[in-house]
Amino acid sequence: MDRVARCRRAARDAVADVEPSQLQAVIAETIDDASMTPAVLTVESAVAADPDADRDAVARRAAGVQLIYEGLALTRRLAHEEPWDDHRERSDLEILAADILVARGFYVLARTDAAGKAVRTVQAFGRDQSRREEPGADADALDAGLERDVAELAVLAGAAAVGATPTRAILADAGDVARGTEFPPPDRCTGVPEGGAGASPGADRREDDREPADAADSEAGPGDGGRADRATSATDP
Repeated sequence: MDRVARCRRAARDAVADVEPSQLQAVIAETIDDASMTPAVLTVESAVAADPDADRDAVARRAAGVQLIYEGLALTRRLAHEEPWDDHRERSDLEILAADILVARGFYVLARTDAAGKAVRTVQAFGRDQSRREEPGADADALDAGLERDVAELAVLAGAAAVGATPTRAILADAGDVARGTEFPPPDRCTGVPEGGAGASPGADRREDDREPADAADSEAGPGDGGRADRATSATDP
């Protein structure tokens, strides 16, 4: 199956039980309109580290990354456009959809080595959006922080899905994938550096060259199950 289609299906599956139907329709529309580039970057990161990776399991992790991105990107758009008066009902549904997308993304990545990075991504987004309102703030640069952080999250989540750990250098390179507040098409996100997303399981690498896992993540261990203790809202700073 095409990687974009596989990831989109996994993202749909992760939110298939959301009700009521009007809210489900907004979420489904958001996923259907998404380019799926963060998800594909996650898959590329996993496959680069382990060509024999379980594609469906990796697609589930990729869906988690994509859901977080779509929720935060929707939050950003709503905050900037403020379409409250003209389309109040639609706006209310989109606010709920944004929080649900982020929360489900957390659920998918909970108890994996990417969970800490997912939380930090949302926290950084909240700080950047707050700073955006300060006099003299570079709004474009602050907005673009989301895409950089999500690209790093994608590489980390993909590597973690196969028990690998990306180096700091590779994570830094991942941030260059985005173009401002946009990602290139998914077929352009195949440039994971040779050698994969980082160290393969058991590889001999210096520990200080790796992205450190949070203590909580390490204690929890890898896996797809387990709901996070608290689903951080997309609107939390």
